[in-house]
Amino acid sequence: MALTAQRGTVAEIQGLYGPFTFTEKLLQKIWLGGEFDRAAATTTGGQRVQVLHPGKWNLLGGPDFKGARLRFAGGPMVNGDVELHLDAADWTAHGHARDPAYDAVALHVVLFPPESTAPTAGIGGREIPILVLLPLLLHDLEEYAADEAVEALANRPLSRVQEELGQLGSEELAKLLHRTAERRWRQKVHFARLRIRRLGWDAACHHAALEILGYRFNRAPMLRIAAARPLSQWARTADTAEAAFDAEAGAWSLQGVRPANHPRLRLRQYAQWAGAKPDWPTRLRALADGFAPLAIDRSSGEVRREFRFAARREEIATAICAEAVGGTRLDNLACDGFFPLLAAETGAELGGWWFHWFPGDLPPQLGRALRGLGAIGGRGQPASHGLGQGLLGWLLERERAEATSGGRGA
Repeated sequence: MALTAQRGTVAEIQGLYGPFTFTEKLLQKIWLGGEFDRAAATTTGGQRVQVLHPGKWNLLGGPDFKGARLRFAGGPMVNGDVELHLDAADWTAHGHARDPAYDAVALHVVLFPPESTAPTAGIGGREIPILVLLPLLLHDLEEYAADEAVEALANRPLSRVQEELGQLGSEELAKLLHRTAERRWRQKVHFARLRIRRLGWDAACHHAALEILGYRFNRAPMLRIAAARPLSQWARTADTAEAAFDAEAGAWSLQGVRPANHPRLRLRQYAQWAGAKPDWPTRLRALADGFAPLAIDRSSGEVRREFRFAARREEIATAICAEAVGGTRLDNLACDGFFPLLAAETGAELGGWWFHWFPGDLPPQLGRALRGLGAIGGRGQPASHGLGQGLLGWLLERERAEATSGGRGA
C-alpha cells in the first residue's frame, strides 16, 4: 500500500486494485468506535494515553469531539476536546492555532506520523499532545475503506441491480458475478496475509474468530478483547468470557442485535470453543490439504453434493469449533475467516470452496436481488457465499466508478 496523495480531509492511497480514498470522517468513526489498539496508545512525546471516553462527536463547527476523558502517563483524568486530522500539518493549515474554539483541545489525533515529534501548538504556544493512529489500527487502511463502503451500501435500495444486470443473459450475468467474486476473494486473502504478517498465525486466527463472532455491530470491542486476552488465556481461565465482556462495558452495541448475536453469548461460545480446542489454529492449518481445488463456474448444488460440503461443514464445526458455534455464524467464520487465512498461510487454492460455500449471513436485499435476476433459485441454483460476494463486488465497483466520474450513487 502506498500513499499517492494526501490533502485536507481526503487521502488517496494505492491499494491492491488501484487507488482508494480514506476520509477524515472515516478516521473520526474509527476514533469513536475505538477501532485501534488503545492499550498501546502513546503520544509522539512518549506519554501513554488512556482513552476513558472518546467524547461526543461534534458534527457542527469546532473540535471533532467534545468532552473527551483522557489520562496521560497514569496522571489525573483530563477533560477536554479532541481534534482529528489525516496529517498533523492540517492543524495549522485550517487555522486552529488562532481559533479560540479549539482552546479546550487536549489531544490532537492524526492518521499519518508527522515529520517531527513536537506537540501541536495551540493558542499562546500551548502544547497539545499528538497521538498517531496508523500504527495502532486493527486493520489495513484499505480494509477499513472497504468495510466502510459495504456499510454505506447496507441501507441503500438496490433498484439499479435489476435495471442494469437484468438486461444480461444468464451466461453473461454468471461470468460477471464470477469475475467480481474472484476479485473479492483475492482481496480477502490479501487482507488475511497482512493480518498473519502482523500477528502470526495463531493470533491472526484468534483475532479473526472473535471479530467475526462480534458481527458488524461489535467488531471493535471484540478485536480489543482479542488483543488484550490471547488465545492461551482462554484455554486456561474459565471466567475469561465474563471478564472480557465486563472489560468492554459501555462499548457494546446492543440495540437491534438479535439474542443469538449478543456479545456475551458469543464470548461464552468462544470460551467453550477455545477451552475444548486450545490448539484450534494448528488443527485448522492441518485441514488445508484436504480441500481439492474447485472451479467456480459449476452449479453450487452439484459441487456441494459431489464434494460433500455438508460433511466438511460438520468437520469444521466439530474438529475446529468444538460444536460451540453453528448456523450462519459458522458459515461466516469459514468464509470470512478460515478460508482466506488458510489460503494466505498455505497457498491452498480455496477460492472455489469459498465461492460455493453456504451463504451465511447474506444480507436479505442481496438474496432478493440475486433471486430477481434468476441467479439463484431451486435445487440446482442455491444461494452461495460467492454469488452474494460477486453482486456486492459489482455494487462496490459501481460506486467507486461513479464517485470518480461524479455520477449518481446507487
